[in-house]
Amino acid sequence: MRNLAIAIKLKFKHFLMLGRALNFVWQSAKHWTLVNGALLVIQGLLPLLQLYFMKLIVDAVTAGFSAPDKGLALRRVLLLVGGMAATALFTSIMRSIAGLVTEWQSYIVTDHMNDLLLAKSVEVDLEYYESPKYYDTLHRAQREAPSRPVSIVNRLTQIGQSGVSLVAIAGLLVSFHWIIATLLFMAVLSGTLLRLRYVGKQYRWQCEQTSLERHATYFNWVLTDLTHAKEVRLFDLGPLFLDRFRAIRRQLRTGRLAITRRRSMAEFAAQAIATASIYGSFAYVVWQAARATITVGDLVMYFQAFTRVQGFLQSMLGSLAGLYEDNLFLANLYEFLDLKPTVVEPVPAKPVPHPMQQGIQLDHVSFQYPGGSRHALEDISLTIHPGEVVALVGENGSGKTTLIKLLCRLYDPTCGAITLDGVDLRQLSSRALRREIAVIFQDYAHYHLTARENIWLGNTAIPPNDDRIQASAQYAGADDVIRRLPHGYDTILGKRFEDGEELSIGEWQKVALARAFMRDAQLVILDEPTSSMDARAEYNVFQNFRRLVAGRSAIVISHRFSTVRMADCIYMLKQGRIVEGGSHETLLNSGGSYAKLFNMQARHYR
Repeated sequence: MRNLAIAIKLKFKHFLMLGRALNFVWQSAKHWTLVNGALLVIQGLLPLLQLYFMKLIVDAVTAGFSAPDKGLALRRVLLLVGGMAATALFTSIMRSIAGLVTEWQSYIVTDHMNDLLLAKSVEVDLEYYESPKYYDTLHRAQREAPSRPVSIVNRLTQIGQSGVSLVAIAGLLVSFHWIIATLLFMAVLSGTLLRLRYVGKQYRWQCEQTSLERHATYFNWVLTDLTHAKEVRLFDLGPLFLDRFRAIRRQLRTGRLAITRRRSMAEFAAQAIATASIYGSFAYVVWQAARATITVGDLVMYFQAFTRVQGFLQSMLGSLAGLYEDNLFLANLYEFLDLKPTVVEPVPAKPVPHPMQQGIQLDHVSFQYPGGSRHALEDISLTIHPGEVVALVGENGSGKTTLIKLLCRLYDPTCGAITLDGVDLRQLSSRALRREIAVIFQDYAHYHLTARENIWLGNTAIPPNDDRIQASAQYAGADDVIRRLPHGYDTILGKRFEDGEELSIGEWQKVALARAFMRDAQLVILDEPTSSMDARAEYNVFQNFRRLVAGRSAIVISHRFSTVRMADCIYMLKQGRIVEGGSHETLLNSGGSYAKLFNMQARHYR
């Protein structure tokens, strides 16, 4: 008994969460919701009118058998049939209008949900994108967002319409005998409770399978995306990945069918009970008609009322169960929308110094990724003066890119502080701070937009046809590449869309570099900016680079010592710590790690 009470309490708790779903529907489509509400009231009352017409027709036909004026009786019957036909026609018209309104409302609600999902995706911190748990949450939210809001609108419409009809017809049945209405309600309720039970089981099972579903999605992507197409064919990986995809889908299918099979058997038993209840009730009505307690018209009306009440009850309770299911699965969307940022915006925020006078200082900064077991950076202290070019060198995994993420305030330090002109970055608006930073990461983005837009995205505050777009492309060496394209700067890059042109890795990097050069920033950060370029292109970029960053601070990360030697100050990182720092000549003369790596690389050119 205690377990039953707990189960009912949990289900009630989930139904209370419907308020949030209803608020989503209302906020996204207020006018359409009001129109839909008016239509469902009209549609809900029409079945009672049809029942009453049927009773009048049957009674009129029965009375006509003994009527002295057969013509008058026939005209009365035909008039009633005409009224019933008009009601049926009006019902069809209302149904068509309601279907159109519901569909349009569903489109608006779905777009609103997707807007919320995408806006939250942009809002959450970078740390979520580097967590498997986040991708599980996002996967579940994306899976439910397109369909569940539409389902909620449809089910609410069905509940409203069935509820109005049910109240009207149930009143008719209660006037005959209250026990009959109670029997029908209890019979249908048993099936609904069974469905609620299995909906909960299916929800829990589906949450447990999220990681497995993402693996299937991943193999689907590997088999269909251009990124992997060459290797899949060269290494003959198609059969291997296809087998893995099939195995996962088979496992998911087997688990889902097991739940469906058990639910179907339980629903069959509940349906048998409901059928016995309705025909038992109808037998009682027939017995009353045989005793002449009610007319033949009453008998027909009550029989239709029985079947319709059962239908309306099943529809409404089924929709309630479906609404519970939708709300249960929308909890996945709520979980995603409720994610809280860890990089908190200060209130009020201090203004970003412009131009900076003292520079950027890292004071004993340490950082550990969430869920990580070791520090990615440990006790980092350095200063970047205004107008200074700083280079970061070190082996892969030494913490160079992590340091850049902290400077851009994509993360906050675990210990220590980063200041700009003495002001802690945590006291500045992240958006205002990032407007003062131009950056190209080694895993730069490929935007499948026009070449012009690809560069313009670096500074959307200016018009998309500004001359600075071409100037940035020239600095980055991308101008010649773009001019050779079929439509020049208006050519779509990448093969995802029609008439798109694919670029080489080096050409994509030039476009990304041009995008970074677009921003009139105080700090320019280049993370392996020429790793995919040929020697001539790299030389040209860095010939322009010094001129481009004149008066601005810059950070360059590169494994090529021919690149970093032009920096004013070079820091050597190893396992998250700074092990050396100074100019190229100073570090070379010290004979430390930097000198060893430089000489090792230089030997290849002798």
